[in-house]
Amino acid sequence: MAMTRRQRTRAVRTVQYAVLAAVLLAIVLAADWGELRRAFFDADVARSQFPDIITTALVNTVVYTLLGFGFGLVAGLLLALMRLSQVPPYRWLSVAYIEFFRGVPALLVFIALGFGVPLAFQVALDRYVTVMLALGLVGAAYMAETIRAGIRAVPKGQMEAARSLGMSHGRAMVSIVIPQAFRIVLPPLTNELILLTKDSSLVYLLGLSLDQYELSKFGRDALNQHRSLTPILVAGLCYLLITVPLGQLVRWLEARTAKAR
Repeated sequence: MAMTRRQRTRAVRTVQYAVLAAVLLAIVLAADWGELRRAFFDADVARSQFPDIITTALVNTVVYTLLGFGFGLVAGLLLALMRLSQVPPYRWLSVAYIEFFRGVPALLVFIALGFGVPLAFQVALDRYVTVMLALGLVGAAYMAETIRAGIRAVPKGQMEAARSLGMSHGRAMVSIVIPQAFRIVLPPLTNELILLTKDSSLVYLLGLSLDQYELSKFGRDALNQHRSLTPILVAGLCYLLITVPLGQLVRWLEARTAKAR
């Protein structure tokens, strides 16, 4: 007898699970677990990373990320308003900035600010200022488009109602439209925060003292010292301490936004 649609779906799913289980079993049997343990799970090397990897590297990673995100958020909001402006030069400048920094790798931005600007203008930028500008300039290009989409998503009636009450366009935008737009774009902005957390690993290009190390630099130096990949694994787990809660926050915000709508 021919199977029903539900039976076919169940049979296909069973085959998929069986194939997945077979692949995982093959990987488990083929792997050299003793060598993997020595290379990635050396308990003595892992213990030697603490507490510095938390008190210095993790803290610096968070500080670098927040500096870049704060600067990028302010710059992104300004760029979004310029993109929506009725003044053509503002729109042209905004579009040029966004397209440029979305197309240029963050690596080149770090090199330009860390070495090009000091050579060109004979100025020595503070390390934290350089990191803030490098991460913020790249992040602003993405956040500008996110914020612009959020502003456009606010019903036009909100602006019209505010203008009918005697508010100027600028006052209505600041008091009525932008707060509603930020509630809409909070989830994608949180995703951008996660991306900046990982981009902060490029700080190593600037040359850091021990007290300025972030997670990736800390892990690489420990790798050279111990000749073990365990420090890289520990650094990766520390990144997860930052990104996993942020990911949970994104899902909670998305669910809350969907419920509100």
